Amino acid sequence: MQDPPSVMSPLNPSLAVETQIPSNADASAEPITPEGRDLYDKLWALARNLWWSWHPECDHLFRDIDPIRWRQLDHNPIALLREFSPARLALRANELVLHSRINYAHRRMQEYLTSTNTWASSAAGLLGAQPVAYFSAEFGIHESIPIYSGGLGVLAGDHIKSASGLGVPLVAVGLYYSHGYFRQYLDEEGYQREDYLETRIDNLPIEPAVGTDGAPITVTIATRDGELRAKVWLMHVGRVKLYLLDCNVEENKPEDRELTSRLYGGDVRTRIRQELVLGVGGVRALQAAGIRPAVYHLNEGHSAFGPLEVIRQLMHDHGRSFEDAAREAARCTLFTTHTPVPAGHDRFSPELVEEHLGPLRDALGVDQRTLLGLGRVDPDDISEPFCMTVIGMKLSRYTNAVSNLHGVISRRMWATLWPTRSEDEVPIGHITNGVHVPTWLAGQMAQLFDKHFPAGWKSRMASPEIWQAINTVDPGELWETHNALKNLLLSFVRRRVSRQCRRRGESDAMIEAARNVLDPQALTIGFGRRFATYKRANLVFNELERIGELLSDSDRPVQLIYAGKAHPKDEPGKRFIQEIANLRHDPAFAGRIAFVEDYDINVGRHLVQGVDVWLNNPRRPLEASGTSGQKVVLNGGLNCSILDGWWAEAYNGSNGFAIGDGRSHTDDAITDARDALALYETLEHQVIPIFYDRDSDGLPRRWIKMMMNSLSTLAWRFSSHRMVADYTTQGYIPAAGGVSCEMRVH
Repeated sequence: MQDPPSVMSPLNPSLAVETQIPSNADASAEPITPEGRDLYDKLWALARNLWWSWHPECDHLFRDIDPIRWRQLDHNPIALLREFSPARLALRANELVLHSRINYAHRRMQEYLTSTNTWASSAAGLLGAQPVAYFSAEFGIHESIPIYSGGLGVLAGDHIKSASGLGVPLVAVGLYYSHGYFRQYLDEEGYQREDYLETRIDNLPIEPAVGTDGAPITVTIATRDGELRAKVWLMHVGRVKLYLLDCNVEENKPEDRELTSRLYGGDVRTRIRQELVLGVGGVRALQAAGIRPAVYHLNEGHSAFGPLEVIRQLMHDHGRSFEDAAREAARCTLFTTHTPVPAGHDRFSPELVEEHLGPLRDALGVDQRTLLGLGRVDPDDISEPFCMTVIGMKLSRYTNAVSNLHGVISRRMWATLWPTRSEDEVPIGHITNGVHVPTWLAGQMAQLFDKHFPAGWKSRMASPEIWQAINTVDPGELWETHNALKNLLLSFVRRRVSRQCRRRGESDAMIEAARNVLDPQALTIGFGRRFATYKRANLVFNELERIGELLSDSDRPVQLIYAGKAHPKDEPGKRFIQEIANLRHDPAFAGRIAFVEDYDINVGRHLVQGVDVWLNNPRRPLEASGTSGQKVVLNGGLNCSILDGWWAEAYNGSNGFAIGDGRSHTDDAITDARDALALYETLEHQVIPIFYDRDSDGLPRRWIKMMMNSLSTLAWRFSSHRMVADYTTQGYIPAAGGVSCEMRVH
């Protein structure tokens, strides 16, 4: 067997990445031409940088090599290429005439990585010397990289993709979860079951991170009961380096080797240890890599221990007092809060805090009361637990919520942290979340935009004027494109649900019915998100007879597609899933409802690209922002949502549908009953009539006009390019010592 290929990292040519060819790909007797070897190496270079994941030409390139294996391998190019020797891959490239496509894709990636003509080069030059360090407990970049659970991770993935696209100097820090979150399947009773599968590290675009001495980085964190160690991996996401800490090292105790194996798994002690590794270990990993950030951005409270390590370094390196170092660390730190529910913020007992932060507290030279006070609203209240959100806010100069309404709720929730200020003066601003357009925009829709939008529109996605061009598109062409995407969604759902039936050992008749579930002509409503109870996935079934009549109407039928996971410990959420999934056995719903198992980025992508309507009905005001509906906008779907989160500032009366009037009762049961009634009325009197109101050409003219209005008013506002540009101008540049910002300063 020949030596494995050595692929040079495009962001750091000194790093040679070895990828082993599997034993069944014996290439020793297979001759390979220099051109064949060049193509092979270029494909590996593409696979090793996740830039490929938001460029459809690369996705199609890997898919065409072996479409069946591509699907079976969860669209993982590393796993796919491992099955090919250089000679066999060169033969496949010849058969498919892939040479020019491979060279084109590789050249485009190299031009992208080396370009200095970016938005940030002129708008954020101050950050060039020292980057932003972006910390998050999860990153949802692509379905083949299972280190995310849901919205927070996907947002973080979109954030770093847009930072890369805008050229913002940014490095990211997270944890490497060898078992990821979990794979979901429903048993014969429709009850959610969980599988934890170990990800093969050699099937990921990942390499050991090395320090300034060229040696692999390992960080050590002292606790009262011993040392925690973590090795550090490096992943390339376009221009952004993503560092992932992994506690599966031999020096750790057996239980600590499993510490980072699962995302959001284990008990409260596991949680604080994971957050210690992320925050303190993450700052130390960057130091070992020779990176000196000018700005630290904490995405939620999971990484809020990080500023303590920054303070320690300032005290050690520059002789600062704790108070001076704390002010300096806070000056360059941003904190983003995502949780409008008090119970959703991590809290720890004083004993757990002392066990894990005691040695760091010693190094800081502060007593236990001082350290615990950083995590308490009232530092003198010894009965108050230590809250990660509180320390995140106290050790940062800038705090932001993730939508306008969430900002209002957050100022109200945390007003007691600033007792001398009125609620309106509480220093918590907002930057509304957005989504990465190239990741979530369907290829067919992108082709439509390429045809009608101004040249170079993709480099100006956050500009309002660009999206006005949608109004010049022929309505029939837009509708035809949407219906093509809808048919792709229905084909995907049929494949998945029939496979689910086969796995459960259901009858041939049930499997055949699953292959033909749903009607391409029917109004298709999608619902895909975490099955937390406040999101009320079952709200539309509040009156089964009423919704059953809507779904079974032969003249104006409606159908529902559901997907989503409940946390393994969330029994009410699991019961919601069971209730909805089992409706397929009810004759009133058979063929009109489908539950797609194992919700992930791939399932989400199909849903947001193909539905007619995206349903979102959380209990207001508990949705901090939400981003799934923003992805639907890009692909011509319409939102039907409670006026919460991003939709509260997006809805204008003609770019989608509102459920209710934005008010809620103090009694949740009354609120739920009112919202269910409002949902039925919105469906019956607005959504369904407008969708089925067709002209002589069979076109729903009013519906298409709403699609255009949605795209022209929302696509630019809720892109992650706009979001990251806002963070840069309002937060990163001021924190790095630039001009004043609009965000509220503590």
